[in-house]
Amino acid sequence: MERMPIVTMPLSAVGRLTISLIQEMGRIAIFFFYAFFHIFSFPLQISKIVRQVYFIGMKSVFVICLTGISTGMVLGLQGYYTLVKFGSEGLLGAAVSLTLIREMGPVLTAIMVTARAGSAIAAEIGIMRISEQIDALETMDIDPIRFLASPRLAASLISFPLLTAIFDMVGIYGGYLTGSVLLGISPGIYFSRIESSVEMIDINGGFIKSFVFAAIVATICCFQGYYTHKRSGGFGAEGVSLSTTSAVVISCVLILITDYILTSFLL
Repeated sequence: MERMPIVTMPLSAVGRLTISLIQEMGRIAIFFFYAFFHIFSFPLQISKIVRQVYFIGMKSVFVICLTGISTGMVLGLQGYYTLVKFGSEGLLGAAVSLTLIREMGPVLTAIMVTARAGSAIAAEIGIMRISEQIDALETMDIDPIRFLASPRLAASLISFPLLTAIFDMVGIYGGYLTGSVLLGISPGIYFSRIESSVEMIDINGGFIKSFVFAAIVATICCFQGYYTHKRSGGFGAEGVSLSTTSAVVISCVLILITDYILTSFLL
């Protein structure tokens, strides 16, 4: 067998990596569309969706509020000392609210929910895979993707926009605490600037991002857990840990990349 020239070896490695990446993206896309389609298939899994809304949404409210108020307070502090240099500290309300609604709210909400709920989803489904519970579902002629992934995807699509709205409101109040209570900006000026600056297109853009991030996080976390048994890095408990880590890292990276792409179209 003729050996490959040394010059072409890096190119072949890049080619194999590219083909592997495209194949993986194709598998994830098929997984998403299959899970999304089965959200609306009968009988509807209302009870499972409600349980997942409670797990993904309700149980994330505390961490979202904590992150939101701290982010808003930091934005208020940094924004004040930046704007005061130009004599524009009255614009603090507009700066804080637009930053939160357009960017920080959807992105930080998605990352925090990924860390709290997404990792748990990947680990739970991964344990079900290595303990052969998913194989048992297939044996009983129950579609595992419909049973496991569809309710979580539906719950994410419901929960992420609501959590983003909570994050935005709490963050704006955090900016008020810093700007008005601590630094002395008039509350009337702070909130009037928010009212005059924030438009519906800004709010809609934030919600569009939250829907896209919900689809990304739910799909990646379910996909990584579902195919834990096919990981080359390890099996059993090690495979579950690798799947959970990959789910969180890939979700966060895709959130940041997708945020830039969506911002380019929404501005």
